[in-house]
Amino acid sequence: MTAEIFGRTIQLFLVDGTPTGLRKATIHGWTGLTFVATGTTFAALTARPELDRTGIYILSGPDAEAVGGTRAYIGSANSVRERIKQSAAQREFWETAIAVTTSDDDLSKGHVEYLEARLIQMATEANRVTLDNGTSPAGQRRRLPEADQANMEQFLANLKIILPVVGLDLLKPQPRAVTQTATPVAQRTSGEMTFEIRHKSGVQAQAVEEDGEFVVLEGSQALKDTGYVQQSYGALKDNLVRQGVLQPGADGRYTFVKPYSFSSPSAAAAVVLDRNSNGLSEWKVKGEKRTYNDVKQARIAADGVSA
Repeated sequence: MTAEIFGRTIQLFLVDGTPTGLRKATIHGWTGLTFVATGTTFAALTARPELDRTGIYILSGPDAEAVGGTRAYIGSANSVRERIKQSAAQREFWETAIAVTTSDDDLSKGHVEYLEARLIQMATEANRVTLDNGTSPAGQRRRLPEADQANMEQFLANLKIILPVVGLDLLKPQPRAVTQTATPVAQRTSGEMTFEIRHKSGVQAQAVEEDGEFVVLEGSQALKDTGYVQQSYGALKDNLVRQGVLQPGADGRYTFVKPYSFSSPSAAAAVVLDRNSNGLSEWKVKGEKRTYNDVKQARIAADGVSA
């Protein structure tokens, strides 16, 4: 039996009518209110009367210690307005401020402390951002009555939907190709189309696409110090070396000692080939001449027929 898929309606309201201004996001049938601001619209955010309520907030921005990475701070308060001001003043990294309250002001202190702890726990498990929280309350999660806990878990389920829509992939689980490393690659990627790069130097790399992410598998190789001037992803590659994802070998190449999820096939190809690369043509279906782009176009054509 095929599970039925239900759509959700998310309303994104531009408070001042401009795409760069304060935004308000809601989900039909949910009392949660999500506000998204930048540094220039932070004053407009804290002026909202809804922020003088119990709720949670997230500050996010570039991680100076991880190229291409994100740093985030998660907090809760009886008055989001005052606490988010304090937290923002204490942190220089943030570029986006997200505040979550409710339209009926029905969250208690216990509710938001539970939400804060669970968000930190879920973000830690997802491992997509560097958390700036000095101490984690996850081990000290507020105990709630069973009914309240179920309601807060539904609240979190809605946040998992709305946060990526407003630009923060904080809670999305990593692809199984990244997390299930105890399982052999062949089993872990079963059912997934495998792509490969076979370079004339002998360097080989394999990758799979899972849920919109392009994952280069462990054991793949990457060229080192090719001398190309244009290196849009050079900083990312250096960061992967620092993180230990890429380790140098005696043959003058790097090896992926663990799988890594890239934002695009081109980013993955650039790291593997040590130069700016068009991943649409560089990656080919394993054992075939079809490129990633051929597969992409075939999917588009199939979707058009099914529609």
